[in-house]
Amino acid sequence: MHEKVLLRMRQAIRTREYYVTTHADEEMYDDDLSIRDVERVVATGRIVERQKDPQSSEWKYVIHGVSLDSEAAAVVAKFGFTDRLVIITVYRR
Repeated sequence: MHEKVLLRMRQAIRTREYYVTTHADEEMYDDDLSIRDVERVVATGRIVERQKDPQSSEWKYVIHGVSLDSEAAAVVAKFGFTDRLVIITVYRR
């Protein structure tokens, strides 16, 4: 359903055109996930939900996939106003 958005996200991951928020970095640490896990979820996962941010009115996307250790994980990401991919949060499912 959101295939074009997912393709843009994967391109951003491949070219390292993304930013990880402090919150996402803290969640990666708490859930023992690395940036490589985040990259894998985006590269191989699928968008399962689109949400409208109530503060910015921007669309954010929930991506479900698997981490490097084959555990279920999720990434919430959006394209910021500079058109860079922003990793908002990450968690194990």
